[in-house]
Amino acid sequence: MVAGLEAAGHLQAGPVRDAFLAVPREVLMPQAYVRRSGPDETPPRWDLLDWAVPADREELLGLLYGGESVLVQHDGEPILGRVPAPRSGGSMTAMSSTAGMTVALLQRLGLQPGQRILDVGTGAGVTAAVACLIAGDGGVVTVDRDEHVTAAAHERLALLGHRPTAVTGNGHNGWPASADYDRIFVSYAVTRVPEAWPQQLAASGLALATLSTSSPSWPGLAVLTRTGSGRVRARLEAIRLGHRAGHGWSQLYLKPGLRSRIEAADGGSTRTTHTGPPPDDAHGLWLALDHLHPGLVRNWAADHLVIGAPDCGSWVTARPDGSGTWTVTVCGPRDVWAEIQDTATRWQAAGSPSSYRLHLEPDGTQWVSAGSGPAELSWQLPAALQPAATVPSPAPEPTVSPKESTP
Repeated sequence: MVAGLEAAGHLQAGPVRDAFLAVPREVLMPQAYVRRSGPDETPPRWDLLDWAVPADREELLGLLYGGESVLVQHDGEPILGRVPAPRSGGSMTAMSSTAGMTVALLQRLGLQPGQRILDVGTGAGVTAAVACLIAGDGGVVTVDRDEHVTAAAHERLALLGHRPTAVTGNGHNGWPASADYDRIFVSYAVTRVPEAWPQQLAASGLALATLSTSSPSWPGLAVLTRTGSGRVRARLEAIRLGHRAGHGWSQLYLKPGLRSRIEAADGGSTRTTHTGPPPDDAHGLWLALDHLHPGLVRNWAADHLVIGAPDCGSWVTARPDGSGTWTVTVCGPRDVWAEIQDTATRWQAAGSPSSYRLHLEPDGTQWVSAGSGPAELSWQLPAALQPAATVPSPAPEPTVSPKESTP
């Protein structure tokens, strides 16, 4: 897996690489779920693979070292002492995130020996293990909302010789008993920055967290720093991949019925235009679209642009015809194509930003901006956080977010 991450450009030489090589994932995740049902099949079905079962080991190793997310808890069940058996219905409530995204964020944190590190959302304990190897156990705190996740991580990290402070609690509150922290790593998405995180940053500290809306398609990365004088600075960077929403927060996805109507162009109005959609790598534009015109989801599995609005059934598709023009089909009460073009115009006027200023006001208001004067592009974040949690919500359909090129 490490070699594949290096080849894909996710992992560079340094302490994070060395730590990843030193963590035996089969110790932290001796059991993991594999989905046996199809993407649209209900109820979903999973098998629990177990390292103690020789026949499971080859498939389990493929999951653990394949680079994709690894599912480790079903419906909030106790993790320790589980009997391997099929599961049907319900949802997955804890996982280990994709390796490429995890190592990229850990490298960006610049972990060093002796730092105090807060890991929000314990999951399988991989991040905590890496933090312990680099910074030392004494300064590492890992917090999760689920006592079963905490118990499993505590026991399995100890098997590797690591004894960080593993606690159960609301991750939005951080862990004030051990603050201040030099680094804060958050493994689930939020709609706004919880007040506790910047408050618990030490001078010259850095915190990273996915900031998202009800759509998983175009996430942002909240980057929080505290200067030596104590001032908190924040920005929101447009990124390709982010963590999934926390427990209790259901994100949108394109259900099979809507996808079928889009594929059949049922009720759509088609026109030809010389103006194509913005490029996929204009992440700052798509981030702005997500906040200025919320409720949209992209089908990343399609070979052309497909965006739908699940709440009202609106959608748009755009296909190049090979001669420099595009065939655009729109349907529904929302003109999604017009929303995209409007956002593109405003984004370009603001300087085509890929990073935005993130304003955390004393009264609790949070808003995002880029540019200045009449060309300023800005929006306000929700006044309240989504339900408190540190474990992922049920996984959306696999067509709603881009696949990561992990090995």
